[in-house]
Amino acid sequence: MMMNPVVAEISRSALKHNFDRVKQLAPNAKVLAMLKANAYGHDAFEVANTLSMADAFGVARISEALQLFKAGINKPMVLMEGCFNQQELTAAINHGFEVVIQNQQQLQQLVAAQAKPNSVKVWLKLETGMHRVGANVEQAATIITTLKNCSHVHNDITVVTHFACADEPDLINNSQQLDKFNQATQGMNILRSCANSAAIIAQPNSHFDWVRPGLMLFGSSPLSGSVAKEHDLKPAMRLCSQVIAVNHINAGEYVGYGAKWQAQQATNIAVVAMGYGDGYPRHAKNGTPVLINGQRLPMVGRVSMDMLTVDIGDAEVSIGDQVILWGPELPAEEVARHAETISYELFCNVASRVQKVFVD
Repeated sequence: MMMNPVVAEISRSALKHNFDRVKQLAPNAKVLAMLKANAYGHDAFEVANTLSMADAFGVARISEALQLFKAGINKPMVLMEGCFNQQELTAAINHGFEVVIQNQQQLQQLVAAQAKPNSVKVWLKLETGMHRVGANVEQAATIITTLKNCSHVHNDITVVTHFACADEPDLINNSQQLDKFNQATQGMNILRSCANSAAIIAQPNSHFDWVRPGLMLFGSSPLSGSVAKEHDLKPAMRLCSQVIAVNHINAGEYVGYGAKWQAQQATNIAVVAMGYGDGYPRHAKNGTPVLINGQRLPMVGRVSMDMLTVDIGDAEVSIGDQVILWGPELPAEEVARHAETISYELFCNVASRVQKVFVD
């Protein structure tokens, strides 16, 4: 049976190492491991099993939580966007999911819900500077009082906010948001959570009771301009393929759709079974590095749906040779910069036709 030439090899040991790194940086905080978007493209079920030591898992929506629940994951799950209607809230309560409240409508639906006393765990999201979602900080005390007076809401309420610029820790926006959060929650009998991956690394004064690692669990740097190794993180995904053709071209000849790359001298071109249909960024520029047989070589020409092309010069390359698109040997952060995107998007865009293989 023919094997898929395109494989995302995912290291369980790297995932565990990165989780341990979170605990080293925030030893006194519980860990809400973010598994939204299929664990950033890494396979939420397998990652959940690997990171069973997490205190809870975070997902964006109830559909993601239900998939994990039906697959046998029984760890506490937090719906980070909350519920979008009363039916979703009822389903969340029935499955024991924890819900984020970020607006008055969600609060009203929660208060009106039917549930056993002290059974629904709530996370209240406050808007402190992201200007996306979250309750006004001036309403925090009133909402907390409402929640504590609601018989079916669990006593342990966690108040949460999200940094807009955590990836650039020197920006004043971060301290301004943290100050606003601290002022809004001062003196309250609640738990607190602010720190995403970037803040776990760069803002220890934001760790509080819960941290929310996402990207760093998968071994990519959440801080702008740096790579995983600088923060003792290990890339979990190695995206691999193979050479399917090697062609000689003459000076002046073009390669790929739109004739956007022209050979300045005679050279050899390797064709790789990898394209935007696999999730590789179509807008990756000429010169984006790939590794063939461990040798760093430049991609040239437009990425097509199923193939991309590499200028191999005089390198010895044959059909069937391994190609690494990103991984421990080639940081996803670097590939992302060539494609004018971020490693989050690279991981999330890995297509379903790419075979995922978990290794220890």
